[in-house]
Amino acid sequence: MPQPSYRSKWPEYAKQWDSMEIRPTRLAALERYAKKLVAEKVRYLEVEKLTGVPWYMVALLHMRESDNDFSTQLAQGDPLSRRSTHIPRGRGPFKTWVAGAVDALVTLKHLDRVIDWRLEKILYYAEQYNGWGYHNKGIASAYLWAGSTIYKGGKYISDGRWSATAIDSQPGVASVLRLMMKLDPSIKPEREN
Repeated sequence: MPQPSYRSKWPEYAKQWDSMEIRPTRLAALERYAKKLVAEKVRYLEVEKLTGVPWYMVALLHMRESDNDFSTQLAQGDPLSRRSTHIPRGRGPFKTWVAGAVDALVTLKHLDRVIDWRLEKILYYAEQYNGWGYHNKGIASAYLWAGSTIYKGGKYISDGRWSATAIDSQPGVASVLRLMMKLDPSIKPEREN
C-alpha cells in the first residue's frame, strides 16, 4: 500500500488527540516515562540543534525504539558499537548517540526537511518513522496511542510479524507527549486549523 499523505491523516490525528484519555491503569508508568524524557531534555536539545527535529519528538522516538538507552541507535535500538541487524539493517557503528540520532533523523528519514512541527505532524512523522503497518490494517497505531483509550490492541511483535491479540505494553508517543506537555510548558506545538 502507498504511504498515506499528511493531508489525509491529520484530521484523524486531530480527532484522536482531542478524544484521547490516558488509561488509569497505565498513568503511573506513563508519568515516569514523561519525567524521564523531560529530565534528559539537554541531551535531546543537542540533536534538535543539528536536525531541526523538536527535542521532545527525538525523546519520544528514543523511548519507543530503545527505552531511552543512550548506548543504542535511534533508528532501531541496536547497539551503537556495531552495525545494526534489525531494520534498518547495516547502520553504524557510531561513536556517539548523537551521531546515530542524526543518521536516523536526517540520512534515513529526512526529518530535517519538515517545515513546521505542529502537533498533527509530530504524530504523522512518528507513525511514519515506525511504518504504516497499523494504518494499512485500519487500526490506531500502538506506536502512537498505546496507554490511551485510542489504542484497542494488536501489535507487531517483531519486524513485519503481526499479532491481532498482542497488547503493546510500551508507552505510546501521543500518550507520553500529553504528559510531557503538562511537565514542561515550553512544549506547545501548534495545531492544524
